[in-house]
Amino acid sequence: MPKSYTEAHELTLYKTEMQNYGYKIVDAIVEHFETQDSKKPVVTATRKEMDNLFLENVPEKGTDAHKVLDFVIDKVLSESNIVSHPKSYSFVPGPSNFISVMADTLATGFNIFSGGWAASPAATELEIVTINWLLKLFKFPNKKGGGIFTSGGSMANLTALVTARRQKCGDDFSKAIVYMSNQTHSSNIKALKTIGFKKEQVRLIPVDSDYKISINKLKNAIAKDRIEDLKPFCIIANAGTTNTGSVDQLDDIAKLCKAEDIWFHVDGAYGGAAILSESGAKLLKGIQKADSLTIDPHKWFFQPYEMGCLLVRNHKWLSSTFSEKPEYLRDIEGNTSEINFYDHGIQLTRRFRALKFYMSIKSFGLKAFRDAITYNIELAERVEDVLRKSKDWEIVSHATLAVINFRYNPIHQDYSEKQLDQLNQEISKRVMATKEALLVTTVLQGQVVLRMCLINPRTSLADVKETLDMCLQFAEDITKTKDLTL
Repeated sequence: MPKSYTEAHELTLYKTEMQNYGYKIVDAIVEHFETQDSKKPVVTATRKEMDNLFLENVPEKGTDAHKVLDFVIDKVLSESNIVSHPKSYSFVPGPSNFISVMADTLATGFNIFSGGWAASPAATELEIVTINWLLKLFKFPNKKGGGIFTSGGSMANLTALVTARRQKCGDDFSKAIVYMSNQTHSSNIKALKTIGFKKEQVRLIPVDSDYKISINKLKNAIAKDRIEDLKPFCIIANAGTTNTGSVDQLDDIAKLCKAEDIWFHVDGAYGGAAILSESGAKLLKGIQKADSLTIDPHKWFFQPYEMGCLLVRNHKWLSSTFSEKPEYLRDIEGNTSEINFYDHGIQLTRRFRALKFYMSIKSFGLKAFRDAITYNIELAERVEDVLRKSKDWEIVSHATLAVINFRYNPIHQDYSEKQLDQLNQEISKRVMATKEALLVTTVLQGQVVLRMCLINPRTSLADVKETLDMCLQFAEDITKTKDLTL
């Protein structure tokens, strides 16, 4: 065993060695933040290549900690896409910020248990404080409202749907029906499957030309289900779909839910944070009327993974749904003002997620986040202007909450829809092969399109133009060499 270790079974290092090791890690993180923009954001590897690099039997004896760290920095961290890169346009990028990264390091280093008040009153209080910030931001009830930080939007949606089922259906949900558009995030379907709903209990409602749920078809579906003696219990509305950034008609859906006595859940995992911007707040009008709201700070609030959040209009809905009183916790139950967050969600053991949100907001100020989000929205609109002025590009879904969908479809060229699909798919494939940009396709209205999600505040219009120029060069190469069946 290396001399830097104390007794092996204690699993620790001497003080100076811990300091040297820790400084090396901080240096690596700082170097990453300083150089990431100049690196290529895309990494590709086969399973065989990864097996050859990492596969081994569990080691019985230890290796020098610095050698292990060097290997991880050189071989592990380098073999992942840089989702905070300015040219990482696909899926939902993760721009993150250094303050929150260091906050996460503190929370992990001190190994804070953030499940209950008795174990961590300060950590719990910071979660209460930051949840209250968000309640105020989204204009939820100040005194009655509540919430909880989760691992991400998937767990927040799951928590919301379990709560909605308990509050609206009790123990019998055999006739319960839930409604959402066909653009709603798949995490909601997965959550419903997880908690026992059958496929026939889920209604996927078509969308209009702006990819918003059809209110008329939604009303018809509810009426039909009531005639058939079923129980409409929940509508999931979108506050920024992943595909297009579209926002459903939240005010209209809120009125419908109130009239029909249906739980109103808003999935704002992607677009909720846009409420900080003036134009985003207008699009999200009515979001404050939701019974439950999912937001994802590790998306557009620029937090590192993992951090989702669920807000509810009445905090008692959470405790009445999830609270359990096992014998081994009986000595740490405090008074009613001392919240135990393990009573508000699924997890008992919880990491201190609130710290990174708290420290980054305190350090940068809310205005910095507001300005970053406003910049992102305006950048996507400027990109749309560039695309519309070109003879080569067609807008398929206009810039909405920093998401834009487009495809190569030059004027005066007579390509079939199949040929256009092939062209755009191949453009994406060749861009990805260069590793210079992360740009993949999605499908809208049966068309293969290129999609950009521009929520990185370090992404510039010049970055996007460079990528578009690359796409056009590949399109020209493809059509000249007739590499496709055009």
